[in-house]
Amino acid sequence: MTSNSYPFGGKVVLVTGGGSGIGRAIARAFLNNGATVAVTGRRTAPLDETLAGADPDTTLAIGADLADPDQAAGVIDRVVERFGRLDVLVNNAAQFVAKPFTEVTREEWTGIRSANADAFVHLLQRALPELERTGGNVVVVGSVSGLRGDWGQSVYNATKALIMNLVQSLALDYGPRGVRLNSVAPAFTVTPITEGIAEDEQLLARFTNRVALGRPGRPEDVAPAVLFLASEDARYITGTTLAVDGGTTASTGQPHLD
Repeated sequence: MTSNSYPFGGKVVLVTGGGSGIGRAIARAFLNNGATVAVTGRRTAPLDETLAGADPDTTLAIGADLADPDQAAGVIDRVVERFGRLDVLVNNAAQFVAKPFTEVTREEWTGIRSANADAFVHLLQRALPELERTGGNVVVVGSVSGLRGDWGQSVYNATKALIMNLVQSLALDYGPRGVRLNSVAPAFTVTPITEGIAEDEQLLARFTNRVALGRPGRPEDVAPAVLFLASEDARYITGTTLAVDGGTTASTGQPHLD
């Protein structure tokens, strides 16, 4: 999973959206590096699959809808009650909508905003006092789509930009309190949500055409970057966004003609 080892023994990590894809890879990477890991998502069965084989004394699966402020606060409370502390919050859970802006329904806008932005706000408001107590940190799985625009997915991009800017702003507020906040920004990554694209060679080629390294990302490419930002090796890094995109954002956007 990772080339480097990080001493996360004794640290308590909460990963949202930990039941599949990038969230699962991140949770397992922390487990492999000795952390106590809690994962949360709407369905508990995938969370249990993520934690399968790990020591039940150092793991916790919590089913919750984080768009509900009471449930979000309750997740933080359960982690602290069970393990006595919280050292790292990894905000990964997200929804995706791709359609023309004027066709986005009120329900779709409310849903994606609630899942991608409101849930993070609710979690942070309860988690930050705990992270201040432990000198902990936050890592957000953002997106290159939060850095620039994309065709046909304006509302998704807007929510990603919101949480990534929130990280920067709170890094200023909480740096003096000993809490670091950072983001990673993947580009196209093969997960259960994007497998349909990955299996269509012609469609996949339109995505990899923009990637300097010539292949789509994998969840296992993102997890090590999250571990680094959460570790003491990144102790002087806060308020930053680390692109984990194979060089996608190195491009001006002009087509690769070879």
